Amino acid sequence: MKLIGRAATPPLTAAEAPDVLRSLRGRLWPRMLGGLAALALISTISLAMGAAEIPIEDIVRILLSHLPGVDMTADVPAAWQTIVWDVRLPRVLLAGVVGASLAMSGATYQGVFRNPLADPYLIGVATGAALGATIVVVSGAPASWNGVSLLPMAAFVGAITSVVLVYGVARVGNTVPVTTLILAGVALSSLATAITWFLMLQDTSNTLTVFSVVLGGFNTATWTKIAWVLPYAVPAGVIMLLYGRTLNVLSLDEDQARHLGVDVERTKILLLGAASLAAAAAVSAAGTIAFVGLIVPHAVRLMWGPDNRQLLPMTIILGAAFLIGADLIARTVDEPQEIPVGIITAFCGVPFFLYLLRRARGAY
Repeated sequence: MKLIGRAATPPLTAAEAPDVLRSLRGRLWPRMLGGLAALALISTISLAMGAAEIPIEDIVRILLSHLPGVDMTADVPAAWQTIVWDVRLPRVLLAGVVGASLAMSGATYQGVFRNPLADPYLIGVATGAALGATIVVVSGAPASWNGVSLLPMAAFVGAITSVVLVYGVARVGNTVPVTTLILAGVALSSLATAITWFLMLQDTSNTLTVFSVVLGGFNTATWTKIAWVLPYAVPAGVIMLLYGRTLNVLSLDEDQARHLGVDVERTKILLLGAASLAAAAAVSAAGTIAFVGLIVPHAVRLMWGPDNRQLLPMTIILGAAFLIGADLIARTVDEPQEIPVGIITAFCGVPFFLYLLRRARGAY
């Protein structure tokens, strides 16, 4: 079967490496600056729009006024300051962190599995993480210990368990066929979801909390929740970024990676652990949000190619922008009601997934 977006990087000599790195940086930075500009634009629009329309000029003044020694909010209503700083900004930042984490996790899973349809939601990682978080919620265990949230760790246990089970079932020799991977993921996801709903019905006092984990959303975003997520998401993201070149080789062939001196099994365990930890942190903060890890990496590949040294940084930026935009639609399209953001991403992701599935099927 032909794999979509499959590529590898040949070994470089010592003389070639500096030129290649300079060329990579030269191509990457303009794209990153353009992506950051798009991210800043959608973030600003998200801060401005809602039940209370706030002028962008006042938003800038509110944000700058939180810098030491700066006060530019003398004629800005106090209600607007509260809305921007305490309600919308934490929501935008959390959506950005979750979007970046899910997109980067999806790109890493696709590279490690050498499978274009690997995604935290489709292969059951997100639902496994949701089950782990739900067990903590309904058990009555404390959500944090010494200021550190335990939910991401519980979600990580559920996520890594799902990865091991799905990968073990789907693997045939040294390959992971698309059909088997998706079927195993769907089966495990259905089981995890059923257990999650059972636990919710057994403990109705936490129904709303579990419901938000199942459907996904950012209506409970706070500065505290962001602080809980970052200690897990940031180290996981750094590990994935550092292994971009190695992931290029793994995406081609494991035997070639071994010949180049890569400890394949150790690297796969490390990358799958980092991707699962990032996805688990995202799920513990925002619930199960589908298809971000599928749409964003493929969009980046279509625009700029499959080199993971460029793919991974760009998925961080565009994943954040995509989910901030999806959350903006979720809370404004049917005001005063709010739609779970997972529904918006599913509307975008299902047609895209069917297209990719048909394209992959045509490669047999």
